Amino acid sequence: MSSNAFGKLLTVTTFGESHGPAIGCVVDGCPPGLLLAAEDFAADLARRATGRTRHTSQRREEDAVEILSGVYQGQTTGTPIALLIRNTDARARDYDDLFDTFRPAHADYTYWHKYGIRDPRGGGRSSARETTMRVAAGVIARKWLDEKHAVRVRGYLAQLGAITPRSFDWDAVEQNAFFWPDRRAGRPNSKPRWTR
Repeated sequence: MSSNAFGKLLTVTTFGESHGPAIGCVVDGCPPGLLLAAEDFAADLARRATGRTRHTSQRREEDAVEILSGVYQGQTTGTPIALLIRNTDARARDYDDLFDTFRPAHADYTYWHKYGIRDPRGGGRSSARETTMRVAAGVIARKWLDEKHAVRVRGYLAQLGAITPRSFDWDAVEQNAFFWPDRRAGRPNSKPRWTR
């Protein structure tokens, strides 16, 4: 990563490693007066959590957010909001045999080549675990957009290769591991529509 911070009006800086003691972020630019509690993060973090389907890592983290600063008596103060999630299922020993091995399709070699050192424990900063804090920051941004500007942000998988949904249901999106809007997920179009 060339930078661990992104955003202009709302700046998010992430920190921590996949198998270190914790991961976290600092969200700077959130205006004061937004109601915010640790419970606000639960649904979105559960949605991105691993260990719940056969399609993800079987690591099971609690992903309990600790709000360290920027919130007083349940409201944002306009100062940087620091969030922390402790890694409770980190298994650094699982990677002992990979200390001198670069895994294909991972950032191991890239980090070593660029910095001359790398964290072999699950990819360190290049692990998908790092996205947990991006999701947490997104909760704050989405909450602000919804409460202050009546803008609702949602997402779903609109197309997979040539497969498109035949119907659309937001409840199906929430229940599907791939956020697919068609309840008949196992039966895609028999004749795929090819796109350019």
